[in-house]
Amino acid sequence: MAATAAMAAELRRMVDESTETTYDDELILAIIAKYPLIDALGTDPLEYDYTTEPPTASEVDNWIPTYDLHAAASQIWDEKAGAVSDEFDFSADGGKYTRSQKEEMYMNKSRWHASRKSPKAFKIWVSPRVDISEENNA
Repeated sequence: MAATAAMAAELRRMVDESTETTYDDELILAIIAKYPLIDALGTDPLEYDYTTEPPTASEVDNWIPTYDLHAAASQIWDEKAGAVSDEFDFSADGGKYTRSQKEEMYMNKSRWHASRKSPKAFKIWVSPRVDISEENNA
């Protein structure tokens, strides 16, 4: 499961990180990899083995790498907001400096991307399993 350089470039544009000063390519790709999605063919990126305790996950070979870039962008904007959270407003030499607006804007960006994250889906199994054809014949 590998994110591509094109995905990294798109995420850089989404979070306004044109340089590798804070987020190098390795870190960007690692953040993207945290948010895999079910691909266009409906293949889940992971297969779970519930016979072990705790259950184990393994990668699915035929999964087409698909990631939620909005979820990754939301995480990065959260981190950026945390980095500037100690900045405060002040007045000096007749000027007024409102540096706290930076954190507010970063959090707005984080919420914007969080609202565009892909919905999560899960499968529900009825236990005990019911055969629908048997119910219709009764």
